[in-house]
Amino acid sequence: MGYNGSYLGPTLRVHRGDDVTVTVSNNLSADTTVHWHGLLVPGELDGSPHQTISPGETWRPTLPIRQPAATLFYHSHAHGRTAEQVYAGLAGLLFVTDEEEQGLGLPSDYGVDDLPILIQDRQFVDGRLVLPAGMMVALDGRRGNVILVNGAYNPRADVPRSLVRLRLVNGSNARTYDLSFSDGRAFYWIGTEGGLLEKSVELQSLTLASGQRAEILVDFSDGKPVSLVSAPDQSTLRMHGMGMMHRHEASENNAGNETVLTFSPRLASSKRGSTTLPLLLASRAVPNPATVVARRRLVLNMRLGGMMDSDEEPLTINHRRFDMDRIDEEVELGAVEIWKVSGQKMAHPFHIHGVHFDVLSRDGEEPDLLDQGPRDTIVVDEPVELLIRFDQPASKAPFLFHCHILEHEDEGMMGQFSVT
Repeated sequence: MGYNGSYLGPTLRVHRGDDVTVTVSNNLSADTTVHWHGLLVPGELDGSPHQTISPGETWRPTLPIRQPAATLFYHSHAHGRTAEQVYAGLAGLLFVTDEEEQGLGLPSDYGVDDLPILIQDRQFVDGRLVLPAGMMVALDGRRGNVILVNGAYNPRADVPRSLVRLRLVNGSNARTYDLSFSDGRAFYWIGTEGGLLEKSVELQSLTLASGQRAEILVDFSDGKPVSLVSAPDQSTLRMHGMGMMHRHEASENNAGNETVLTFSPRLASSKRGSTTLPLLLASRAVPNPATVVARRRLVLNMRLGGMMDSDEEPLTINHRRFDMDRIDEEVELGAVEIWKVSGQKMAHPFHIHGVHFDVLSRDGEEPDLLDQGPRDTIVVDEPVELLIRFDQPASKAPFLFHCHILEHEDEGMMGQFSVT
């Protein structure tokens, strides 16, 4: 499956202040949607299951682009079939630009020194893509035996001998990537899901869970080939005895890093190419915690016995399975709230539609350095406090919040809220 092709879709670039009309025609044999993941638009334009496109029908939303520059993506959010359709290829990238970003002199030559990197894992048997199924898939998410970048296996990229901007998007159904470079070189983290950081952060590794994005700058001026690699997938859960589970550690068979993408710095630096890192990036206003009007508590529940006992729902939030006809939370437009979110049995990537948020605390302590910046997806295990301002209306159609392990979402670990 794909958008305008057989797998994935084109990169869409929009500018702050634009009103962009997108025509989506469903030529599939099943219902689908297009969710603009990270785009701040009213609920009726969000592309959730409430904006289902039936076979043969067309959806033509006009999207008001009013947010800062950021790396977003779009994907199917079909009710009960999100995991299957995204796994089959219904995803693509969406870049928002603005004047502030363009004035920083960041690499911006698309496909040359500004590279889209949509990372996915997929399972192939005898050269054919297969769709794993079963109880463990529902619990652990679909996981692959190969890593793809922009739909390609074992890709290589020729890059300039200068700073190069990598827009990293974890488009996997469930897998988390622990990314670094094969020679241990440092890089500069400059952006999160919601846009640019205020200042760059020098790192040697970066972890991305499903649905998360990061922008980094890498200096290839030494001209040496190098690979972006990921540590082996160690987040897989395994059943033990009567429904008990534990984290599966890497074995000798998957020891060692996996290559994601190999870079060959063989291109001359372009006229716009630079090896100078901007000292300051973006400025933004953070909600004042003193203005908080409500606090909410969400727990992402995994009841393992529920996989074998029909009286128990295995994957829920606050012990409620997703219901299209139920509003779980009601929020006032413009309000600032704190949501305290935690997970059970494993770490869950938690995504909220229609907002960006800041991490206030993690397990009662100051948030980690890597929690900073405007986010729309965050990993929760221990309790995490999120500071959220609700600036987008959701009266005609609600927004969703859910685990971004897509199989968990489809099985019911999702809720919805109105903003009026």
